[in-house]
Amino acid sequence: MEEPPTSSASRGSTIEQTERMIDASLRIPTVKFLIEHLAKSGCSVGRDFFKAEKCGQSVSGGYQPGHGIEVCSNHVTLQDEVNQVIIHELIHAYDECRVANLDWSNCAHHACSEECVKRRVLKSVNRNPSCSEEASKEAMEAVWDICYNDTKPFDRAM
Repeated sequence: MEEPPTSSASRGSTIEQTERMIDASLRIPTVKFLIEHLAKSGCSVGRDFFKAEKCGQSVSGGYQPGHGIEVCSNHVTLQDEVNQVIIHELIHAYDECRVANLDWSNCAHHACSEECVKRRVLKSVNRNPSCSEEASKEAMEAVWDICYNDTKPFDRAM
């Protein structure tokens, strides 16, 4: 799950505005690249994979295996925020597509799919109900070197 920027925590957009921002995101090169690589890996996604929704948690969006990506309209206001949510969550979708038996309740699997700095990995994995704070930290440390260097589908870290 992508955390909302602190500055927009009390702001938000309408569902319709967010849907338009999602449409714009689908035209940017990085998003197109990720969607293309999902398809090459056997996991094609269509426009219905992306949804604008009002979210109860204070997150900008999330990836729900089997359901797609939600962008939390009540926590995003800028196009760049939506772009970043979609890119972040598409990386989770890509990891799930290419990794056999990825188990989101496994703290190490979850930590490995996060392409962020350690602080953000811990925040994200801590939100996983299967992972205690201690288990999140242990999992992140155990997989950090291998997973941090896994930049697929990109040639290098972004």
